[in-house]
Amino acid sequence: MTTPWGKLALSRFPEDPRDRLRAWDASDEYLLRHLAEEKVPLSGTVVVLGDRWGALATALAAHRPVQITDSFLAQEATRANLARAGAEPGSVQLLTTQDPPPGRIDVLLVRVPKSLALLEDQLLRLAPAVHEGTAVVGTGMVKEIHTSTLKLFERILGPTRTSLAEKKARLIFCTPEPSLDRPASPWPYTYTLPGGIGPVSGGTVVNHAGVFCADRLDIGTRFFLQHLPSGHGARRVVDLGCGNGVVGTAVALADPGAEVLFVDESFQAVASAEATYEANGVGGHAEFRVGDGLAGVPDRSVDLVLNNPPFHSHQATTDATAWRMFTGARRALRPGGELWVIGNRHLGYHVKLRRLFGNSELVAGDPKFVVLKAVRK
Repeated sequence: MTTPWGKLALSRFPEDPRDRLRAWDASDEYLLRHLAEEKVPLSGTVVVLGDRWGALATALAAHRPVQITDSFLAQEATRANLARAGAEPGSVQLLTTQDPPPGRIDVLLVRVPKSLALLEDQLLRLAPAVHEGTAVVGTGMVKEIHTSTLKLFERILGPTRTSLAEKKARLIFCTPEPSLDRPASPWPYTYTLPGGIGPVSGGTVVNHAGVFCADRLDIGTRFFLQHLPSGHGARRVVDLGCGNGVVGTAVALADPGAEVLFVDESFQAVASAEATYEANGVGGHAEFRVGDGLAGVPDRSVDLVLNNPPFHSHQATTDATAWRMFTGARRALRPGGELWVIGNRHLGYHVKLRRLFGNSELVAGDPKFVVLKAVRK
């Protein structure tokens, strides 16, 4: 990536030489160019919110910024990119969206996230630290910035305008008004589950901002809950890519003797899963972990993996995440252990499962979704 201060070699995490997706885009370059051309003072507390793969934090490392992200993978990419750039250790403070933010912010740089709810939640959390002199600049590709995005900045921080588009990227400029009467945060959001979906029928779901389908049970998860394995007797179960944790909670309610590991790369998701589990009064043993899939889980230590893999990485459609999840599951499962997957029918996950496991069984299907089972031999 070319910046006003030189070129940087950046990569996503985990690194994959076959991955042609870059760790930055035109919106990152546009923002950095604006900071240099307008000589925006960077001597105070600089906060970078939503940095995708650490491109902004790495470029600004000399100014000792604070990075706030919901993504474990983005945080690991930032660490790797800082080391590659020869940045001084500790030059960037790495915070999650669940951590208390800085008490004062002099420059707020916002990489607009895909989730408007996450943007709302984070702007509301950061607003008390923003003052009249704070420089607030957002950035994103044109297709990521909508009228609703601008209205959110204006409602929470102050008057907002946009730049002209360059290379299909756009900047957002906001003039803070600390006296603004801001709305109360609606997050986390809690709702009651409908009946007819197994052990969690009538239960409670807690969603922090940014978690998929935060205000209702999505139809894919509903279908999965209706076809989960019963009487499996699994001792060690993983809810892989757990989201709000409703699937793992259903397993724990059905079998209080099971040990359930909830894992997701989103800090917001794991916080949601833990809150959902506690809200339903489950008495079993559970562990909640933010991480890269099943990395760190010992080989052949798991009886059952339940997985609803994402097929988007930000704006890009990719099966790389699903492939890593399936590969990790095969490694972690004991012989005879099972991977159960819910997915859109058109994604053809059965082909990948047969390549990895040598087998794939259709458990249930409808016109849109399939539930598949693969057994570790």
